[in-house]
Amino acid sequence: MKVLFVNPGPLPHSEIFLRLEPLGLECVAEEARREGHEVRLLDLQVYGRGDYERLLAQFRPEAVGLSLNYIANVPEVLGLIALAKERLPATFLFVGGHIASFIPAELLAHAGGALDCVVRGEGESAIGPLLAALPGPVTGVPGVVTGAGSGPPARLVEDLDRLAPARDLTSRRRRYFMGQLDPCASVEFSRGCPYDCAFCSAWVFYGRRYRRISPAVAAESLARIREPSIFVVDDIAFADPAHGMAIADEVEKRGIRKRFYVETRVDNLLRSPELFARWCRLGLRCMFLGVEALTEEDLKSFRKRTSPEKNFEALAVARKLGISVALNLIVDPEWDEGRFRAVRTWAEGVPDIVHLSVKTPYPGTEIWNTDGQRLTTRDYRLFDIQHAVLPTRLPLDRFYRELVTTQAVLSTKHLGFSALRKAALAAGGLLLRGQTNFVRMLWKFNTVYNAERRYQDHFQDIQYFLAPPPPPGGERAGNLYVHG
Repeated sequence: MKVLFVNPGPLPHSEIFLRLEPLGLECVAEEARREGHEVRLLDLQVYGRGDYERLLAQFRPEAVGLSLNYIANVPEVLGLIALAKERLPATFLFVGGHIASFIPAELLAHAGGALDCVVRGEGESAIGPLLAALPGPVTGVPGVVTGAGSGPPARLVEDLDRLAPARDLTSRRRRYFMGQLDPCASVEFSRGCPYDCAFCSAWVFYGRRYRRISPAVAAESLARIREPSIFVVDDIAFADPAHGMAIADEVEKRGIRKRFYVETRVDNLLRSPELFARWCRLGLRCMFLGVEALTEEDLKSFRKRTSPEKNFEALAVARKLGISVALNLIVDPEWDEGRFRAVRTWAEGVPDIVHLSVKTPYPGTEIWNTDGQRLTTRDYRLFDIQHAVLPTRLPLDRFYRELVTTQAVLSTKHLGFSALRKAALAAGGLLLRGQTNFVRMLWKFNTVYNAERRYQDHFQDIQYFLAPPPPPGGERAGNLYVHG
């Protein structure tokens, strides 16, 4: 069977800082290829809609699978489904991915019969049985939801070691980057998260499971990657320190030299500074730390299980190790001018890259159930952690002015001409190698972080409306797990 997998385009704010290879979709594509299917993969982060139309016409796939990991991509994915159904009415159309797993019924309703099914859970375990069932009914496939109902529960991949991404199917790989790590490939050492932050849905997706890829397989995967830089996609890098040390042993034994970017928790870094010091010797250059808040009260509301003192201590440890740190702060729509001013003052006084994201309840998170009844919009496109979808204390236009002014602290320190002067050596080296992603991002800030543009986004015509959460006292948290 001829199968086309499609990854949607980037969200505007992510386009500035990063563009990552679709690692999960590559793994699903490889599983389909192992089953004997003829497979293509199109990443609309680096290709255009015209390329999608041409591939539909030339390849004429019998099945098209679309990845949907971010809720703001819902309208785009529904448009791609409608186009495929119009051009190839007999083609089987399905959607999978992280956010698709939480809203299957809504997607089927929005698609109006054009979408054949939604695949919940890990796609690698479902793709083989799904394609094998065609052209017959697929309602017996684990994790599949159709207009006729749901099949058996989604299954986890039994052995992560057997997974391998079909990197050869993603062309234009020089377009993938993470800040100065340009170009940058992605790799996976583990799946899942054992923590339970209120704003995150990763732990709900996996049922709080945390699974590891064996150190030898992880290192072998690294050895096969041509790119000089690696983003480790794990929700919590090295949540198991012994596992992290074992991978380091294998990397060292093979003589692998890469530059690494990881995401981890504050308490994880403080618990195992020697582990991160060792990875620095192996090439760890950048780290994203989930600080999220500067006050004890906010940290408790997010259930971060840390403290401001620990946050600042972890930042000091990372700086001492020579790691370039990026951190995130969650902006509560209840902030006033004084709170924004205090954050600006703090951010101006630290050397780290400070990202701001707006508190956003979306399906799969705990705050979806606690705050979702207060939504001020149901436009999927605004659920991108850069728009306010809950009531703001300030008038909405003033909220965005304060938000963008605060975000400009990042622009002043890390983007624009002053940042380019500081990064001139790195930028020059990238340009000499023909890599322009990092240099281009230095001038994109004002086009994306624009207060008037964000305010006007609230007045767009809406084609698809996000369904609100059930009223309080509805489904229990355990029943919301995708992998129960």
